[in-house]
Amino acid sequence: MAIVVNMPRLSDTMEEGTVAAWLKQVGDKIEEGDILAEIETDKATMEFESFNEGTLLHIGVQEGETTKVDELLAIIGDEGEDISAILSGGSNASAEAKEEVIAEAEEAVVEAKALPEGVIVVTMPRLSDTMEEGTVATWLKQVGDTVEEGDILAEIETDKATMEFESFQSGTLLEIGLKEGESAKVDALLAIIGPAGTDISGVAAGFSVSEAPSKEEAPKAEVPKAAPVVASKTSVPKPTPVTANGRIHVSPLAKKLAEDKGINLTKLQGSGENGRIIKRDVENYEPATSGADVGKYVPTGQEDFDEVDNSQMRKAIAKALTNSKFSAPHYYLNVEFDMENAIAFRKQFNSIPDTKISYNDMIVKACALALKQHPQVNSQWFADKMRLNNHVHVGVAVAVPDGLVVPVVKFANEQSLPQIGAEVKELAGKARNKKLTPAEMDGSTFTVSNLGMFGIDTFTSIINQPNSAILSVGNIVEKPVVKDGQIVVGNTMKLSLACDHRTIDGATGAQFLQTLKGYIENPVTMLV
Repeated sequence: MAIVVNMPRLSDTMEEGTVAAWLKQVGDKIEEGDILAEIETDKATMEFESFNEGTLLHIGVQEGETTKVDELLAIIGDEGEDISAILSGGSNASAEAKEEVIAEAEEAVVEAKALPEGVIVVTMPRLSDTMEEGTVATWLKQVGDTVEEGDILAEIETDKATMEFESFQSGTLLEIGLKEGESAKVDALLAIIGPAGTDISGVAAGFSVSEAPSKEEAPKAEVPKAAPVVASKTSVPKPTPVTANGRIHVSPLAKKLAEDKGINLTKLQGSGENGRIIKRDVENYEPATSGADVGKYVPTGQEDFDEVDNSQMRKAIAKALTNSKFSAPHYYLNVEFDMENAIAFRKQFNSIPDTKISYNDMIVKACALALKQHPQVNSQWFADKMRLNNHVHVGVAVAVPDGLVVPVVKFANEQSLPQIGAEVKELAGKARNKKLTPAEMDGSTFTVSNLGMFGIDTFTSIINQPNSAILSVGNIVEKPVVKDGQIVVGNTMKLSLACDHRTIDGATGAQFLQTLKGYIENPVTMLV
């Protein structure tokens, strides 16, 4: 029986994905656990494995194409199986099929459990593609609380990150099936929601995840595996043109060769399969000859531009930073530090064999130590509470070709300068190669953004929410300074601390910078 494979949600913020590469082709045999494709999300390019066995009968999204989460990605079934009914049903039929599955699941729950009217059993959700069980990190609602659709019920720790889990139902939280710190398999009982005062004795005891999913999880747990769930596209895709959804269909080798030669890929005609641009297209390309001379003083140029589709990462950056800028009341504290001692300290430290630290490593370490003394700056803002973190996880902004990512140095205050240097170097390399995992980008309590290596003297940054602050670091400038009443040559560095006024008052931010100044201007104190 044919199985519809939908675009998976591979990160907590992912809304759509792009197929970077298919590792299986139509007609190939698929085993459970085989890697089907590489999917570009808003955070990284990740491998997507099959949860089913069979033959790959249909590919719904070609390489370079983008589609929404839960849209048709592929169809797996028996070799030679007729899937025309699935492909021709259209989106309306798909919606009807999903509603039918949901309705059947709801009926099964009521029949199997004899649930009281209006009562909903909420099960442990699958919040990542590899998640098999989850741990309740924090309950944000308690038994007896009123729950509205969209409210955050709990924070669930998965195998990749700790994510917020919201309710899809309204009512009263009647029972909690797992206490904070407890773990359970996906689809196990998590909570029960229903009308206030409803008698639910026996509901939890009689619940078996093998019988039926709850209404809340039915669409996620059942629809992707149901058959024949109708695909979200109305027809078999046509051969991929040179540009698919605005993306250029090109082999990696051809793309690199074109970049080296300075050739605009939009000018090329692909001769590969389905119009794909390949190596020989780049090698055989000859620019069009210019037209007749139209006069010495008459401009002969023409208006021209290139359009590049926004990547998943670029869309995620735009969404997150726009939300931060217009929801958090930013203010900025600007300081200038004397770097003479820091320069001498680094030079002496790097004289140790096989040791090399950067100024950025020193700043990360100094921030981590200062944050331990100022937990208000190491805080996070949520709608109903403020979290003062006792641990220090410093995010380090890293520029990549497609935007910006923030890998996290965990427990930075406990690490030595060489350890921080090695970890930052490793994480930056992974970032540039799109190999960062969600876990390596999750959990920061403070962020450092350094543009000093680009010659930038001073700048301000947008807070990386839910953090309360971000430090912008400029370059070290040699200039005249006044010391002991004399004008001498000195080295200084400007920094700007962006603060969320909901959590950090001006005096609090200033005190943090004073502590940071002590560590930066006297770096030997970081070793004590």
